[in-house]
Amino acid sequence: MKIGVYGGTFDPIHHGHLILAREARELFGLEKVILVPAAASPFKSSPAASAQVRLAMLRAAIEDEPGFELDDCELHRPPPSYTIDTIEDIRNRQCDAQIYYLIGEDNLPTLQKWHRLDELTQAVQFIVLDRTGAPPDHPYPIVHRKIDISATEIRKRVASGKSIRYFVPQAVEEIIRRDKIYQEQPK
Repeated sequence: MKIGVYGGTFDPIHHGHLILAREARELFGLEKVILVPAAASPFKSSPAASAQVRLAMLRAAIEDEPGFELDDCELHRPPPSYTIDTIEDIRNRQCDAQIYYLIGEDNLPTLQKWHRLDELTQAVQFIVLDRTGAPPDHPYPIVHRKIDISATEIRKRVASGKSIRYFVPQAVEEIIRRDKIYQEQPK
C-alpha cells in the first residue's frame, strides 16, 4: 500500500493544500493522503489558530473526501513537531505501507536542518509540492501546480476584513468567521 503523509501547520487549510494533495494522490497512485497538523513547527512561528481550531478546520475541509484522512498524533506530543516521530508513529500502525512524505517546495531550504533527517530519508520518499512553477533544483519527484494561495495571505485578508471565499472550503470559512480567528493583524 502506498500512502502520502502531508504535515504542516494548516493555519488555515486552504484549496492550495487540498489541490496539491489530490494531485499527488493521483500522480503517484497513493491509496490515501494522511494530513497531520503540527503542534508547532521547529522552523515557523507559533500558529495563529489553536490546535483544536486547526483540527476542526482540517476535519471540515476533508469531510467528504474519501482519499484523505486526518491524524492528530503530533497534537498529542509536546512541541516541536518532528516529522521523523510522526513517520515512526504511522509506520507502527501501517507497517506494510510505502510512505511518501509531501513537502511544500517552500520548506526545502530548511530540509537539511530537519531532526534526524538521515533516518527520515530512509523511511520515506519525498514528493515536493510546488506552487510556483519554478524549475526544480532538487532530486525529488514533484507535483507542479501553479497556485497563488497562501495561509499568510488568508490570515491577512481576514484581519483586514476582505473576503476569503474561494481561498478555503466553505466549511473552513464558516469556522474562521464563527470563531473569529485571524481578526488581528499579524505582527
